[in-house]
Amino acid sequence: MIKESRLRVHLLDSYKDPDAIAAIAIRRCYSNDSYEELIEKISPEKRKQLVAQVEASGHTSTLEHQMFTFAVEGLSRIAETQLVRKRVGASYSIRSGRYVNMAEAEYVIPESIKNSSLLPQYREHLESVQKMYKELTDSGIPEEDARFIQPQSLATKLIVSMTGLALMQFLEKRECTRAQWEIRKMATEMHKLAKKVSPIVFDNAGPTCKTQGICWEGKRSCGLWKQIEGATLKIRQKHLFKEGAGGDLKFIDE
Repeated sequence: MIKESRLRVHLLDSYKDPDAIAAIAIRRCYSNDSYEELIEKISPEKRKQLVAQVEASGHTSTLEHQMFTFAVEGLSRIAETQLVRKRVGASYSIRSGRYVNMAEAEYVIPESIKNSSLLPQYREHLESVQKMYKELTDSGIPEEDARFIQPQSLATKLIVSMTGLALMQFLEKRECTRAQWEIRKMATEMHKLAKKVSPIVFDNAGPTCKTQGICWEGKRSCGLWKQIEGATLKIRQKHLFKEGAGGDLKFIDE
């Protein structure tokens, strides 16, 4: 019987007071006070002002002093590939298919397939894969070679560490409704956990329509930006589009 995975995200560790770390780092740039004096002088209200100041100006390097470490389980190899594209300010330790036997592996089953009449065939295929994997390893084939038959739905386990800035940038891309559903679900869970320990910095985190007041998705926009006061729709590669009737954006080659 195939084991279906369930996405699990846990905050393993962060600084005791990440918002204080960010505020002290911001104030350090403009003060000659000792760090003891900075800690004493920066009130909770001042923290909010300092964070708002750097977020508004874009001088967010001071958020790199925050650090968050998550344990993630039940993520497919598809989403894992998307995740590790984020390299700056991020570190990953991933369960190795070379050394860990996957005979009891779990698999991700998308809701679209669960609701499909083809779900039995999907499960049957995964069961066939698992049977072949076990036959290969039982016959002496090493795990690093037997894993070649595993599908991308194979669930993995990993440790993810990101600086505050890296996490903010990750959430901008992966909490957007245009992001793939699985990694968006993971990003949302990471955001919730980070906000519990760093409510000031992560209060305004999320997709760019929220953090920047800009949607960069062009004609593929979900339209959420229209519900945000002052937000606007922009395009980085304007030469690919033209404005049609009613302000609609159209590909030039259409």
